[in-house]
Amino acid sequence: MHATRKLWTWLAVICALSFAVLGWVGTEIYLTAPPIPKQVVSDEGTVVFSDGQVPLGQEAWLSAGGQQLGSVWGHGSYVAPDWSADWLHRESLALLDVWAQKEGQTSFEQLKPGHQAELKARLKLEMRRNTYEASTNVITLSADRAKAVQQVAQHYIALFGNDPSLEKLREQYAMNRGTLPEFKDLHALPAFFFWSAWSAATDRPGAVDLSYTSNWPHEPMVDNTPTAGAGIWSVASIILMIAAIAGMIFYHSISKEEGDPVPPKTDPLFDLKPTPSMRATRKYFYVVIGLILAQVGMGVITAHYAVEGHSFFGFPLADILPFTVSRTIHTQFAVLWIATAWLATGLYIAPAISGHEPKFQKLGVNLLFYALLCIVVGSTAFGWLGSLQHKGNEFSFWIGNQGLEFTSMGRVWQILLFVGLLFWVTLLGRGLLPALKKPSESRGLIAMVFLAAMCIGGFYATSLTWGPHTHYSMIEYWRWWLVHLWVEGFFEVFATAVIALLFTRLGLIHAATANSAIILETIVFLFGGILGTLHHLYFTGTPTFVIAIGAMFSALEVVPLTLIGVEAFRNYQRSKAAPWVQAYKWSILCFIAVGFWNTVGAGLLGFSINTPIALYYMQGLNMTAAHGHAALFGVYGMLGIGLLLFCLRGLSDRALWSDKLLQAMFWLLNAGLAMMVFMSLVPAGIYQAVASITKGMWFARSPEVIHSQFMETLVWLRVPGDIVFSMGVVCLAVFALRLLIGKKRVQTSATDMSYAKVPNKA
Repeated sequence: MHATRKLWTWLAVICALSFAVLGWVGTEIYLTAPPIPKQVVSDEGTVVFSDGQVPLGQEAWLSAGGQQLGSVWGHGSYVAPDWSADWLHRESLALLDVWAQKEGQTSFEQLKPGHQAELKARLKLEMRRNTYEASTNVITLSADRAKAVQQVAQHYIALFGNDPSLEKLREQYAMNRGTLPEFKDLHALPAFFFWSAWSAATDRPGAVDLSYTSNWPHEPMVDNTPTAGAGIWSVASIILMIAAIAGMIFYHSISKEEGDPVPPKTDPLFDLKPTPSMRATRKYFYVVIGLILAQVGMGVITAHYAVEGHSFFGFPLADILPFTVSRTIHTQFAVLWIATAWLATGLYIAPAISGHEPKFQKLGVNLLFYALLCIVVGSTAFGWLGSLQHKGNEFSFWIGNQGLEFTSMGRVWQILLFVGLLFWVTLLGRGLLPALKKPSESRGLIAMVFLAAMCIGGFYATSLTWGPHTHYSMIEYWRWWLVHLWVEGFFEVFATAVIALLFTRLGLIHAATANSAIILETIVFLFGGILGTLHHLYFTGTPTFVIAIGAMFSALEVVPLTLIGVEAFRNYQRSKAAPWVQAYKWSILCFIAVGFWNTVGAGLLGFSINTPIALYYMQGLNMTAAHGHAALFGVYGMLGIGLLLFCLRGLSDRALWSDKLLQAMFWLLNAGLAMMVFMSLVPAGIYQAVASITKGMWFARSPEVIHSQFMETLVWLRVPGDIVFSMGVVCLAVFALRLLIGKKRVQTSATDMSYAKVPNKA
């Protein structure tokens, strides 16, 4: 008990210090973020962009799809360009042409090589010189650069408008015509794109060759190349990671682990009778399966848009389901179904652990279910409606699609979801309270489950921290609090504690051992994970020390994954501990798959892009998608399915259980995911990385690369993996449907028998 108390103390200290540092970093980002000018003017007095156009342009881009329609500073989708990189390259070319035309040539390409070299050197000086005046809040451009900016602005006005000459380019970008129908939005959009590119190339005050985004994106024309810090901290992070892994292996080798207990002769949960609230969670799991089916369908459509742009095998699907909507649903449903599976698991196990059914608990579980269903349906429907009918900025922010990846639902739905999560924590706490009060070996595990649940409910409040006019750097800061800390942090702690609790209830792990192990694992995970959040913020207008902190702590995130194979092997042994354990075989194998994908998806593919020097060249390319698919579904998705199967086991007639369908489901899902990642996404990411390194980020995201024969072939190579994966999802759906139909048949048969026993008084 004393050792466990010390571990709890260490956990509290580490969390307090880590969040203090993360909060301080946020303050520094707020103070040093790229300034938003009141005006952009030429040195001749011409107004290029007027007061308020930069923030209005940001709102317009987000309402048009935002991070589902290309990216800014590398965060977003991959078919359309990164607009900051695209603007920077187009403006550089336009300025060179302006200078060439002043010297009597029609374009820069017609100049002699020596003269071209002279103008390129002049371009670097022009683009990197910071002409922002803080006292007036104005950026002043030379007359020539102002002319180039206005030319580029016209391109984006035509692209996001209705210009028929750009229809082919829109198709390549998977954009619909008339993306921004409002005049003021359409003309403000270039101001935001200009500002994002200006921040990416202009030197910070008092610095030389160091932009607000630490020289991201790579653009050789303006000397946007990696900083020395990006290289140094990458090397340092790798050294730290190797040393930490060695230390963990050494600690593991000298630690004497207590062996697993002798398993009970029979299933301890065989006679568990589900309470009314436990039975009420069944519908959650069927909604989970429905969301998986919808997510996979939207993923297929979204991937296909990378080839046809507007159509699905010739059918003009984009007229009713644009790329921005299909990708929003695909990413949003991924988080929603995983979260729903974990929330339902918590509600299911609470009465089972405490042996107590609180009053009105079933009513609360049902109310929460219909509230969550309303949020899912409402946010999806209004997001689709707002995008299709161009309802505008206010509609998009409040009840439509905010345009932010993984947290796209409108603010009203976010508030309702936050309230729903707090209600879930209340229901969970009511169910666990008797077990928390009663001294037992499992109380530490139960406390960890409840604390993680409180963090899940509380930390969703970070989705409410930004407003429609918040600085883009701060939006990204708070968004990654939600995506990284909420999804990748506290949900993982919650699920890991739940799994340990389930194993102890089955008698496969000593409760005392599990207590210490979970706290220690949480310490190791959060020590790197909390400040590791900053590896998402290297190039989003943050101070340079963010690169140092993010690189070092994100490297530590990999450390606990190195021994994940040991835990997976132990779980495999537990699956064979006794004949009755086979009843939970596929749940346990899902937990083993989590270990595999943690190593491959989160570990290998994650660390391949997490160092500053790697992410500098690969941010916003398909290597990010490869890591995202392998980690999100492979780790969190398989974890959710494993928990779903465990709960359905206790809620279903065991005679209706089909191991054959689950076997097919398990292998098809994992094989399909592996095919998708390694036959398509990884090769595409490597191909784009080469383009980024050699010519610049603009080129890696250009139609010339995205729609090259090689890249489109790789998109088609997703089809075999998608088919195999989809077959696995269908097997899961058929399995669940079989349980549902079989249950109804059993109930019908029982009712018929009861009628047959009643004598006919007629």
